[in-house]
Amino acid sequence: MTNRQNLTRLGRHIVIILIGIGMLYPVLWLIASSFKPNTMIFTNTGLWPAQFTLDNYINGWRGLNGVSFGRFFMNSALISVMSVLGNVITCSFAAFAFGRLEFRFKKLWFTLMLVTIMLPYHVTLVPQYMIYNEFQWINTYYPLILPKWLAHDSFFILLMVQFIRGIPRELDESATIDGCSQRQIYLRIMLPLLVPALITTAIFTFIWSWDDFFSQMIYLSDIRLFTVQLGIRSLFDPSGQSDWGALLAMSALSLLPITAVFLLFQKYFLEGIATTGLK
Repeated sequence: MTNRQNLTRLGRHIVIILIGIGMLYPVLWLIASSFKPNTMIFTNTGLWPAQFTLDNYINGWRGLNGVSFGRFFMNSALISVMSVLGNVITCSFAAFAFGRLEFRFKKLWFTLMLVTIMLPYHVTLVPQYMIYNEFQWINTYYPLILPKWLAHDSFFILLMVQFIRGIPRELDESATIDGCSQRQIYLRIMLPLLVPALITTAIFTFIWSWDDFFSQMIYLSDIRLFTVQLGIRSLFDPSGQSDWGALLAMSALSLLPITAVFLLFQKYFLEGIATTGLK
């Protein structure tokens, strides 16, 4: 019986490893091809480059029209970091209000907030664009950053509300007896306990903001404001004259920030997803 269990476990591991290799192969091919000359990218399909070169990274980093890819990385970092700060601060405010405070029409507002999760982004795109155009915010970072500072992402509010609901109310009552105000309860009790949920929010927000292409394409047209995603897209030429080596090299570099963020905070990420309160 033990041998059968061992064989079953071994079979499962083999299947998982094969599936993992299949999922990772496109990424591995991307990284390997970024070190190949342009003439060998589509002719030599193996993972190991027959001829190793760094020219793709050098040419790609030069950027477009005098604007280097370093500028694009800085622009993406600015948008992502500001989005993270906005979501962490304002979504935790809203979650604390829904999870602990009592106010008029609380259930109605919470329901409306949940409804917004089910709205596709494309439904609100046109009215949002018209509003931002009236404010003359087109071709600026305001449409990409400002909504995050207005508790725009209902998913993270719901995540934190569920987390707060798992925290015993006795902590709030004890703090109130000791003379703490609601602001002090939020700062001294809720925020320290919300760390896993806050880090989960930060990771998701950073990844989604860094990988966002559609919104940035809609609102940004000045090459000096381009992000990494728009810069990579600009390297692609529909006529077939694309610099594939540079495109693949910059695509590989674009994976580094989100990979590093996930690896550094994966412990808190998993804890925030798996738990909704105190253990």
